[in-house]
Amino acid sequence: MRTVVERELELKLVLSPQRRIPVPARLGYVTDDPYAVHVTFHVDSAHPVHWTFARDLLVEGVFRPCGRGDVRVWPAKAEGRGVVMVTLSSPDGDALMEAPAAQVSAWLERTLRLVPPGTEGEQLGLDDELDQLLAR
Repeated sequence: MRTVVERELELKLVLSPQRRIPVPARLGYVTDDPYAVHVTFHVDSAHPVHWTFARDLLVEGVFRPCGRGDVRVWPAKAEGRGVVMVTLSSPDGDALMEAPAAQVSAWLERTLRLVPPGTEGEQLGLDDELDQLLAR
């Protein structure tokens, strides 16, 4: 059974240490794709931007810096509150996003209760498909 866990929240695009722009976003997790998280930026715009990366990267990034290449995640403080910083790099440019740690953590907990770490492969149904293939 396919289950979706979504959370809408406001992220901040960091332009400089003094300047941040609010960006409406949606976090998404689908049990059909258990290793990934999906982030959609500019949710209500005509041209939303979609990113997909490993759930493990976000889980680890809430606690310590992690990631290489296109996506890097780390915990930080902004205005006295916990935030999760995410750097996204693509051929079109780079973006530094700031997300409220409490909201991201609460959403992640929901995904982890639904599909605990280490059980993602069971969600894919590969054993059932392999059994059907070998039975032919």
